[in-house]
Amino acid sequence: MIHPKTELRFINNEIGYGVVATEFIPAGTITWVLDKLDRAFTQEQLTAMDPLYQSILDTYTFRDNQGKYILCWDNARYVNHSFNSNCLTTAYDFEVAIRDIHVGEQLTDDYGYLNIPEPFEAADEGTERKIVYPDDLLRYHKTWDNKLLGVFHKIPAINQPLQALISAPLWAKINAIAEGKVPMDSIKENYYYGK
Repeated sequence: MIHPKTELRFINNEIGYGVVATEFIPAGTITWVLDKLDRAFTQEQLTAMDPLYQSILDTYTFRDNQGKYILCWDNARYVNHSFNSNCLTTAYDFEVAIRDIHVGEQLTDDYGYLNIPEPFEAADEGTERKIVYPDDLLRYHKTWDNKLLGVFHKIPAINQPLQALISAPLWAKINAIAEGKVPMDSIKENYYYGK
C-alpha cells in the first residue's frame, strides 16, 4: 500500500502518470508496504497469459527475490524511476523516504533494485548512470544500504500512517535496528538470482 498522503497525477507526455505527495513526507517515513491485496505471479503464470496481460504485468510489476512478479493493487504501481530516487526499498517488504518529499513532488524508486528482466535506457537526469541493468542491485547495494542507514533511525520517531501494515515482530526489529541493537539487513537480500 502506498502512503495515504499521495495521489496519482499526470506528469507529462514522456513519463505519463506518477505518484505525487499531497502533504509533506519527512525522511524516514515508510512510503510503501507490501500488503495482502498485492498480487504475486510466477513466471509460469505470466507466460500462460494472453499477450495483453503479459504486457500489463511487464509494465506494472517488479520481481521479488523469489522471481515472482508483484502487482501492487493501488497507485504504488505508478511510482516512476529516478537514478536519484527519494524512496528506497528495504529487505523488509517496505520502502522508506530517504530524504524529505515536498508537496507536489513525485515519489520515485530506482528501478535498479526491482529485479528488472531486461536493461533499459532511462531519462537523462544528469547522473553518471544512464541505463538500468538487471544486476544493479549487486553493484549498488552498498550505496543504497548507506542511504537507508542514514534515515532508518528516524522510522520509529515519525508518525507512520502505514504502521498498521507492519507486523509487531517486524516493528520490534525496526526499533532494534534504529537503536543500533541489531544490524540492518542489506537491500541486497532482495536480489533475484534466477533468470
